[in-house]
Amino acid sequence: MVEATPASADAQAAAQLPRGPAFAYFDGDEDAKARGLFRILGEDGSCDPADVAGFDRALVERLYRGMVTIRVMDERLLALQRQGRTSFYGEARGQEASVVGSAAAMQPADWLVPALREAGAGIFRGLTLDSYVAQIFGNANDVTKGRQMPCHPCDRDHNYVVMSSCVASQIPHAVGVAMAMKTQGDSGRACVGYMGDGATSEPDFHVAMNFAGVFKAPVVLICQNNQWAISTPGTVQTAAETIALKGVGYGVESLRADGNDVLAVHAVSSYALEKARRGDGPTLIELLTYRVSAHTSSDDPSRYRDESVTAVWRGERDPIERIRRFMERRGWLDEAGHQAQMKSVEEEVRAVIARQDQVTTPAVSTLVEDVYEDVPRHLREQLDAYLARR
Repeated sequence: MVEATPASADAQAAAQLPRGPAFAYFDGDEDAKARGLFRILGEDGSCDPADVAGFDRALVERLYRGMVTIRVMDERLLALQRQGRTSFYGEARGQEASVVGSAAAMQPADWLVPALREAGAGIFRGLTLDSYVAQIFGNANDVTKGRQMPCHPCDRDHNYVVMSSCVASQIPHAVGVAMAMKTQGDSGRACVGYMGDGATSEPDFHVAMNFAGVFKAPVVLICQNNQWAISTPGTVQTAAETIALKGVGYGVESLRADGNDVLAVHAVSSYALEKARRGDGPTLIELLTYRVSAHTSSDDPSRYRDESVTAVWRGERDPIERIRRFMERRGWLDEAGHQAQMKSVEEEVRAVIARQDQVTTPAVSTLVEDVYEDVPRHLREQLDAYLARR
């Protein structure tokens, strides 16, 4: 199984990252940061050695493994949907760096409130693949007993809140979780709330940003700007120059990073989380990436976008290839090592799918047993009547 990453060790290492040339970004004024783009790795994996001195091999290998896990997991689970064995799936392909880089900056006690494509963050923090695949199947091992549509996992043990398909509704929830921590005097913890670019056009985003700014909530709000709100492009999503600029007006420090550079994502997320844990208030982070796949298995992006642009992001801007090239330059990975990692994850994911595919559906009795401690007589009678007719 994929082991839970020692996220606290990753975050502690990130807090001591050296300030190479790229880190001058953090010295800019509020507008400059919201308009800029923080990056450590070039698309070919090149970098200034001073910028990566704080990223040890163990951390980079965890990031790489986490990204590969998402890629393989998405490929296999989307294939299940296409085979008619599951009903729905939404990939995070092309956004693995945004997901894993931010998750690795979190500590075990932090809370994570996801949007749509952050299941990989939950898995990186300890959600098991068995639990996730059980939720996709909606079988008897699913903690929500088949009541949620696929891609809606939750994990109480690792503070991973179930996502909502209602766009932006989770943003006030993330701020609320953070405010509960602050109200209880629980310093040293933070909440991370994710969203897509489309969510920044919803009222919930603006309510949450205003509240977080006024009350200095220990929250980090991360927008994965993949440039498509289903079929709505970013060019007509907002008149703002960048999404990060939307936070400045609310008095929230707003950062912008290359979402396909996992080291940049990790560094900027670590910066924001350390700030939140110190009690210095919220941060909005825009991670510029691209949704190279369909919005979900129910979507056909070729009907509304130029797929030649997608091909560029899918190829030369692929986040896994970028970190792979960086590792190859440092002698930490070669082709044989990469293929071994892919094979290892592939075997693990296939084994989990085979295991969960054999599990039966939830018991019929669960239909009436969730809400009440003692099932009311009328519901028990209805269940008995149903079972008698089967």
